[in-house]
Amino acid sequence: MTVMSIQKMPALSVDRLVKTFDVSAPWLNRLIERKPRQVLQAVNDITFHVPMGGCLSLVGESGCGKSTVARLVTGLYKPDTGDIRFAPGQDGKPLSAQMIFQDPYASLNPRWRVKNIIAEPLRELKLRNSKAEITERVEELLKTVGLSASDGEKFPHEFSGGQRQRISIARALAGEPRFLVCDEPTSALDVSVQAQVLNLMRRLQDEFGLTYLFISHDLSVVRHMSDRIAVMYLGRIVEEGDTEDLFAKPRHPYTQLLLETIPNVKHPHRDRVVAGGEVPSPLKPPSGCPFHPRCPIATARCSEEIPPVRTLASGTRVACHFVTEQ
Repeated sequence: MTVMSIQKMPALSVDRLVKTFDVSAPWLNRLIERKPRQVLQAVNDITFHVPMGGCLSLVGESGCGKSTVARLVTGLYKPDTGDIRFAPGQDGKPLSAQMIFQDPYASLNPRWRVKNIIAEPLRELKLRNSKAEITERVEELLKTVGLSASDGEKFPHEFSGGQRQRISIARALAGEPRFLVCDEPTSALDVSVQAQVLNLMRRLQDEFGLTYLFISHDLSVVRHMSDRIAVMYLGRIVEEGDTEDLFAKPRHPYTQLLLETIPNVKHPHRDRVVAGGEVPSPLKPPSGCPFHPRCPIATARCSEEIPPVRTLASGTRVACHFVTEQ
């Protein structure tokens, strides 16, 4: 396979992915209380592709299944059904992937010095042979993410949240991946620090030719990171499109709702009709379209039929009975 053909392939292809969790009470409790098993369908038949060298963001409210997708892609969970395929690299092997976790306070071992945290992938994957080579690489990675070589001697508690996330990024880069799964990497940080970390990630993407799958609940955060955005609701992708197209002309009523929640500095007092209702429980999802209980344009058909995913001429994919090309 030529380098040109590899570059044209999606870095990641996910097809018809399904993941359920058994959240039933213990057997004896179910027997005594006469309760059935409870199954939560966290991811329900989703398909998407991440372009090589690009960034696809999965966006949605808490509990929609986006973090489950992240763990499926990195192999932390096994799918019930569906395919997850990484494109081959120039060596013919599938692209390697690493993950940046949401909480920089919980994802770093508090008993290890930073140099050992970053060195662990180098040792486990045997990417460097001697102790001197490992030390040199760790210092290089610390400088790459905006820290100093001397910071390797410190413990995680000696750093701020933003600095800890930089350490997490350095640890992910130590595995020399081409693909990074970023599970809400800035949600635990202050707004000003968020911007710094996002700018760092953009720079690293350009410098190392990385591909990102970016997970977030905040559309305003992912706008400047993403080539494409996929909007999830109750385990399904309801809309996917190029970033600027999705912001300029959102098709699905749920995407429109998410965009309405973004503060607007120029028009802070703009009239907005807020959709009522809470997100239904994923243990008892509504019939038909999962969004119909909150949708302002829902009809009886929406409560009976699951809308198929349609691809419009613009390339936008949307699951709504009433979406047209206009």
